[in-house]
Amino acid sequence: MMRDLRIVFMGTPDFAVCILEHLVENNYNVVGVITAPDRPAGRGRKLNQSAVKKYAVSKNLPLLQPTNLKNEEFQNELKAWNGNLQIVVAFRMLPASVWQLPEYGTFNLHASLLPEYRGAAPINWAIMNGETRTGVTTFFIDEKIDTGEIILQKETEIHPDETVGALHDRLMHLGAGLVKETVDLIAQGPVTTQKQPEREEKSAYKLYPHNCKIDWSKSLDAIYNHIRGLNPYPAAWTTIKNGEEEISAKLYKVAKEYQEHSLEVGTLVTDKSSIKIAVNQGFLVIHELKLSGKKLMDAKSLLNGFQFSADAMAF
Repeated sequence: MMRDLRIVFMGTPDFAVCILEHLVENNYNVVGVITAPDRPAGRGRKLNQSAVKKYAVSKNLPLLQPTNLKNEEFQNELKAWNGNLQIVVAFRMLPASVWQLPEYGTFNLHASLLPEYRGAAPINWAIMNGETRTGVTTFFIDEKIDTGEIILQKETEIHPDETVGALHDRLMHLGAGLVKETVDLIAQGPVTTQKQPEREEKSAYKLYPHNCKIDWSKSLDAIYNHIRGLNPYPAAWTTIKNGEEEISAKLYKVAKEYQEHSLEVGTLVTDKSSIKIAVNQGFLVIHELKLSGKKLMDAKSLLNGFQFSADAMAF
């Protein structure tokens, strides 16, 4: 006999919207949605709604935006929905009193092949580390972060020149299908899970300015992977010494040029239409970048109105 599922969905960004939309469009019974509180954003500090909230409101889905997941009033409102399955996608760590609540459990969708890349930025770090394969995993939540027993996984190739933006969108759609499969499995009765292997895993640390900065002493491949793993967000960056001035620059579209040279690592080489930076094994060719105080531009457009000094260096 099939279980009658009453789903509570928890998520915040666009990645989560795709999964929620897939459930709603396939007529799953989503009895409520939980997302982050509205946040001030922009120069006017106008309150900004999460992507999940905007979608939930458009579909008239019951909505809660707790600031404290341990709050008794919030938990009573959650219980009143009478959900028996909770799905978490790109949300935050839940207290046991929340994830233990539903009869059929709480499962999470994570954008990696667990136990690899547990943490906040799995898609970025997989590319930054030069991985050629990744995937999505559903697992039942436990008391730690991304350590619960695996329900299902799907694997996919990372293309050699793929950016995190492109991979994010592919994994988002792959994940929507996997969540649907997982829900169907749970609807049929108790599911067979497997414990995550115990081994030294690669972590997906949260991204901060210090770990997005480019290390020009690394290999050409490593620098290239670092940049595409942060394109378009939050973007790899460097400081350029241009004469007496130091400029911050975010790099986006780049290419590799293998070539022997005797230039110091970090040296900028420019002409009327191109910008290259000398690295070990060759040059990083910069096609798109954003200097501080300027808009995102292609190299030729930037050089039409901006000049680098003859001794300009990236560091």
